[in-house]
Order: sequence, then structure tokens, then C-alpha cells
Amino acid sequence: MSKDAVNTAAATPRTDAAAVPADAGDAGYSKDLKARHVNMIAIGGAIGTGLFLGAGGRLHNAGPALAIAYLVCGVFAFFVVRALGELVLYRPSSGSFVSYAREFLGEKGAYIAGWMYFLNWSTTGIADITAIALYTHYWSLFTDIPQWVLALVALAVVLAVNLISVKIFGEMEFWFAIIKVATLVGFMFIGIFLLATQHEVGGQTPGLGVITDNGGVLPHGMMPVVLVMQGVIFAYAALELVGVAAGETAEPEKVVPRAVNSIMWRVGLFYVGSVVLLALLLPGSVYSADQSPFVTVLSKIGVPAAGDVMNLVVLTAAMSSLNSGLYSTGRILRSMAMAGSAPKFTARMNRSQVPYGGILLTCGVCVLGVGLNFLVPAQAFEIVLNVASLGIISTWVIIMVCHLVFVRRAKEGQVTRPSFRLPFSPVTEITTIVFLLACLAMMWNDPEVGRKTLLLIPLIAAMLVAGWFGIRRRVSRTADQELSQLTK
Repeated sequence: MSKDAVNTAAATPRTDAAAVPADAGDAGYSKDLKARHVNMIAIGGAIGTGLFLGAGGRLHNAGPALAIAYLVCGVFAFFVVRALGELVLYRPSSGSFVSYAREFLGEKGAYIAGWMYFLNWSTTGIADITAIALYTHYWSLFTDIPQWVLALVALAVVLAVNLISVKIFGEMEFWFAIIKVATLVGFMFIGIFLLATQHEVGGQTPGLGVITDNGGVLPHGMMPVVLVMQGVIFAYAALELVGVAAGETAEPEKVVPRAVNSIMWRVGLFYVGSVVLLALLLPGSVYSADQSPFVTVLSKIGVPAAGDVMNLVVLTAAMSSLNSGLYSTGRILRSMAMAGSAPKFTARMNRSQVPYGGILLTCGVCVLGVGLNFLVPAQAFEIVLNVASLGIISTWVIIMVCHLVFVRRAKEGQVTRPSFRLPFSPVTEITTIVFLLACLAMMWNDPEVGRKTLLLIPLIAAMLVAGWFGIRRRVSRTADQELSQLTK
């Protein structure tokens, strides 16, 4: 819907915002996601490659201070999701923040938000299939199979699953999340047992001595901790899925607050708790970027089968993350297509009410990731992780800017804020935006990958500008058509 049309609609009182879609892209979806689906999607989507695979290399580089980085980034991630949750209760939409950007920032804002989110998830999908290939290589049976072949097979399987129906997606994500959460809880129990009994792990006696005897909390200084920040943000990148999923649940006003509020303690327990345990069990130098840190620990305690089981679980986690990425981009692209800012075919839905056009477009980019795995298999994960960070940081900044405009309009009496609110506005939004932009700037201190990633920003900006000039007439025509329908 165009900005003018939305403003016209906003001038009338909202009695039941969920009854009539304020975004043309919201029409046609089923409401088959249950409360348990959304609750697990909220945390399950974020427990993926960023923690299970990425934490290994970050522990190696930053040491135990990685736990502080996870905590700080987790607080700001919670602020973003809380702001998004308030917008969802104001008006649930499968277009999520793209729909809100259209309402509060105009069509250009929605265009930038949507395509930067697409950049995030399409490159995250590449990271996921790369992780799946790396996990599979853990078993000698698959060692001789090229990494790119395994990545292609994984993509094909997840694509097939995603096209069935949203109910099947929700059910699979629920059980994927259960497996991931149960595994982390199980690992934490094992880690606590090893600490309590002082059982040796790889020749090391676990405890604070592992940290103090190996350089302390900051074995390599503060700069490595600063440099891993954007990677840690990537680990939380799927938390905003709760906003997309809310558009396909029957009672968002009940489901969303519960899901959002549970994020904070889960972040503290699963992310910070896991990293602290890993740091107490083995020195950071033992962990590596090409193996899950959980697999490293379990293999070191002399039970190889435990490492196999954990590797299977983290393989499932990566599949889940890829599945979530295809789900969210399909909905976002459909919202954009209905406004004219994405290819028309991405608005198409199948008989199961799944927007298959957008899903297929994301898969097309992931196929390029298969090529990346063929050309530079050793660097594929880190390269796409940094590019994905550009997408997620811009998405989170746009969410906070949308919330700032929303609060301002609420003060002017144009809209009504729900009782579920982001506290301390506008200080919270401004502080979060500054932190996210600072994380982006920190990437310049990494000449190997981070600096090269930042140099892509002018190229991405040029592509966005060129794209906007290519579709602005179509966007304008679509907006005029919707406005004429509203005024009939």
C-alpha cells in the first residue's frame, strides 16, 4: 500500500486492525501457525550456525570475552524485537517491517528495507548450506564428496520442505527448535557435571584455571572482541522472524508478547551460558572455525559417539535456519511485489497458500553460494557472514527508525500505541541505532574480510538506486490503483 493511501487509512480510527489487511501483501495467507510454533520460531531461528558453528572461530579469536559480546549484542537484539513486537500488535502483517517501513517511511523506505533483508537472508542461506557441508564432512563417509555437492543437496531438500504449507513449516520448525534447545540444555548439564567433578577435558582440568592460565578473559586484547561484534549480531539475526510469523497466526495479540518477552532470558541462558561453559572447559586456542565448539568438547572427553550425535544436531540447526530464511524472504518479497517493488512472480502463491515465487528467488541466490563453495570452500562461510551482517544491521536500524516515527505519530494522535511497548523511547531506539552503526564501522579494523565487506556498501547503494529508478513508475502506478480503490 502506498504511503498516501496508508496515511488516508490511518486518519480513521482503528477498531480491528487485524480484521482488514492494511497491506495488500497480507491477503491470501492461512492462519495456521499456533502459539507454540511462534514461541519456538522466536528462539529456534536464532539458534543456528551463528552459535553452533560461528562460536568456535570467535572463541579462538576473542577468548572468553566472547560471552560479554553475546550479552551486549543480546540486549540490543531484544530492544529491536521488542520494538517490532509493538508494531506487530499495532498492525499484524506478514510483510512485517517492510510493511511498517511503507507506512512510516514511504515506498523508498520499504524498498530499501525489503531488499536489504533479502540480501541478509540470501547470504545467510549461503552460510547455512556452507555450514551443512562442513558439518557433513565431519563424518569420514562424506569426506570425499565435494563441499559444493553437499551444499546443493541441502538446498534442494529444504526447498522441497518449504513449499508444502505453512502448517508443515511451523511444525517442522517447532521440532527443530525443540531438538536445538534440548541439545543445548543437555550440553550445559554435561558441562556443569565436568566442572563439578573436575573431569579432564582434552588433558585440561576445567574451571577458572583454564581461563587464567591461558591469557585471561582478554587473551588477545580488546580489538578481537570488537571485531567479532558484527558476527555476534549475525548469530541473533533470525529473532525478527517473530514479526513475520505473526501475520500467519490467529491471535497475535496473545502470542507475540509472550514470545518476545521470553527472548531475553533465553538469550542469557543459551548464548551467554553456553559460551561461558565452553571457555571454562577448554582454552580458546583449541576451538576452530571449521568445527562446532560443542563437537570439539564432546570429542575431547573420549566419547566419539557423543561428538557424532552433537554434529547431527547442529546439522539439523543449520537446516532449520535455512528453512526459516526461505520462509521469511518469501513473505517479505510478496509484500514488496504487491506494491510493485519486487518482480511480479514473487507475489505468486500455490494452492497451499505459500508464496513460492519469492522462495524460488532466494534459492536462486543460494545456488550462487554453491558456486562460492566450489571456488573458495575454506573462506565461503566468513565471506557471506560479513555480507549478511550488512543486511541484518540495516534491517534492524530500519525497524528502530520505523518505531521512532510510530511513537512520534502516536504523540500527535494519528495512531494508538498498544499496551505492549518498547520502554524508554526514544532513548532506546537512538542508543540501539548508534550501537548497530558502530558495529558496522568496527568492521574496518578487519582488513582481511571486514574492510572488503564495507567497500561493498557503495556498490550495494548504487544497485539500490539503479533498481529504484527502474521500478519507481510501477510502484507509483500500483499506489495510485490502491488509492483509487480505497476512495471508491
